[in-house]
Amino acid sequence: MKLGARIFKTGLAIILALYLAEWVGLEPPTFAAIAAAFAIQPSIYRTFKTLLDQSQANIIGAVLGVLFVITFGNEPFVVGVVVALSIAIILKLNLQAATIPISIVTIIIIMETPSDNFLQFAAGRFFLIILGILAAFIVNLIFIPPRYELKLYDRMTKAVNETIQWLMLFVHRDADLKMLKQDIDRLYSEMEKLDTLFDLFKEERTYFLKRSFGKARRVVVFRQMVHTSKKALDVLSSFDKRLNEIDELPPRVREIIQSQLEHLTTYHNRIMMRYAGKVSSNPSDELVSDIDKGQAKLTNLFVTLYEEPEFDLAQWHHFLPAISEVIEYHEELEYLDQLVENVTSHNEST
Repeated sequence: MKLGARIFKTGLAIILALYLAEWVGLEPPTFAAIAAAFAIQPSIYRTFKTLLDQSQANIIGAVLGVLFVITFGNEPFVVGVVVALSIAIILKLNLQAATIPISIVTIIIIMETPSDNFLQFAAGRFFLIILGILAAFIVNLIFIPPRYELKLYDRMTKAVNETIQWLMLFVHRDADLKMLKQDIDRLYSEMEKLDTLFDLFKEERTYFLKRSFGKARRVVVFRQMVHTSKKALDVLSSFDKRLNEIDELPPRVREIIQSQLEHLTTYHNRIMMRYAGKVSSNPSDELVSDIDKGQAKLTNLFVTLYEEPEFDLAQWHHFLPAISEVIEYHEELEYLDQLVENVTSHNEST
């Protein structure tokens, strides 16, 4: 079993919350531990935002809980009304939905056992919850989250390489089709994870102006990297859906498609390696020329191909979206190449 950083930090946050509660003399400390478990986040920025939102949500829950207990008592119906009202207010204020569970816990804890000194009792429970949230924030400050840029690049490179390998196997008719369909589904799931990693990378804060400018450039590059990776997978999926039609295409059409995909995947690999510093030069003029010629051939061919008697018009209509995906893939690669060139040129000049 693999213990990830978040699991480790959750355990530390609970330990710290229990010790802090005992140190300040608030009972029972388990309430602080529950809040800490809910509040742990994968990045400092998200932890800080969660701290602010959860503090507001808990104030709302605590205030409503106290007012309703004093006014109406703590009957189960009253507790339910307070919970529903608190959720409505939290959503209206556009606070994080993740703050709702702790707010509910706060309400139930405060309203569970009203006593003679109810206000003191409610205040103690409220501060226990806040203490747990603070413990999670402290743990995230001390234990710096992983470098999401490196993690994002590594996972994206792996996904791109797998997609390119499948594309080459597919156009050469060597792919295991059952395994291909399974991997396409898995790769789309991987793309969703890349979106999450990109959001975490984008949220990471830099505290120096020079680094901030560099981070902004890399965010733009990585956004386009993710978008281009998805487009490559869209090309693979589109051809997979038209497996039978590919066999019926005229040989010269299949050759043009195969050649263009080989050039584009080579181009994609080179751009990724250029960003990583493994390639020190731009793509060769010959490769760029071959890609441009291939796109022109592909476009012109499908503009005129439907007029040929050997090619069925319905078949042309059905296969045209796949060709469109290839053309869009080329355009996304050109834009990515331009962004990577700008970033690497800037890095080399500084």
